[in-house]
Amino acid sequence: MALNIETFKTRALTAVVFVVIMLAGLLWNQWSFLLLFSVIHFGCWTEYQRLVAQIDPVYGSITPLHKYSIMIIGWSLMLWMADDTFNTGGKVIHEWGRAICLVVSTVFLAAEIVFKKRLNPKLIAYSLAGLIYISLSWALMVQLRGLIAYDVLGSHGWLLPVVIIASIWINDTMAYIVGSFIGRTPFSSISPKKTWEGTLGGALLAVVAIACLGHYTCGLDWKPLLWISAVAAVTGTAGDLLESKLKRLAGVKDSGSIMPGHGGFLDRFDSLLLATPFVWLVVKLIL
Repeated sequence: MALNIETFKTRALTAVVFVVIMLAGLLWNQWSFLLLFSVIHFGCWTEYQRLVAQIDPVYGSITPLHKYSIMIIGWSLMLWMADDTFNTGGKVIHEWGRAICLVVSTVFLAAEIVFKKRLNPKLIAYSLAGLIYISLSWALMVQLRGLIAYDVLGSHGWLLPVVIIASIWINDTMAYIVGSFIGRTPFSSISPKKTWEGTLGGALLAVVAIACLGHYTCGLDWKPLLWISAVAAVTGTAGDLLESKLKRLAGVKDSGSIMPGHGGFLDRFDSLLLATPFVWLVVKLIL
């Protein structure tokens, strides 16, 4: 029992610290937002490279230049896709992002060709997959934080990312509760604890909760709230399954240990990684 109590205390303390850091980064200003997701970006990349190397040991042979260059290229993509609300010293930050991306990409490719004699297509493919899976998602999140958020919800720029994250958190919580009470039908062999009843119940309750909270407390329009919460809930669940599949292939329980009792960056943000680009598409094409 003592062990269980200590485990609960560790998980609870970690959760509190995590929530405080997330809220501070999301709500303070655009620079705290960028800093928060920059840290998350590099944390996700570190774990992704470790997982892929465990799945395919060939990827463990990448040089330090390859390892860190690809991270910086991904981070510069985040800066590149930021809108004009991110500016400093009279310069919009996406200009810096474009310059960093082009310079580091050129140096990286040249060095790979010169020192490795030829580019290994498999290693490049794994890194490109990481750029799409991690860097592009966080780049789109940074873009959603800017003027796009105001155009969609007619409110503060931070509100759209908060709605996405809240939708995922409510969906996960409600799916667990509903599944615990009435879950009977397995949803996926990748995650045996998930059930169809819990998955559908969690998504439905997340949509209802976000729509009601946004409309009645902030006076926001129903339509974008319904679209955003529904897409985030559904694709967030898919993102959780994708990361579970990666961990199963790698033969590990958690992607990392940065958050005691809760795993690593990918464990915490797997749902958001997949939900973000789909919400971005909905915002661009429908809302």
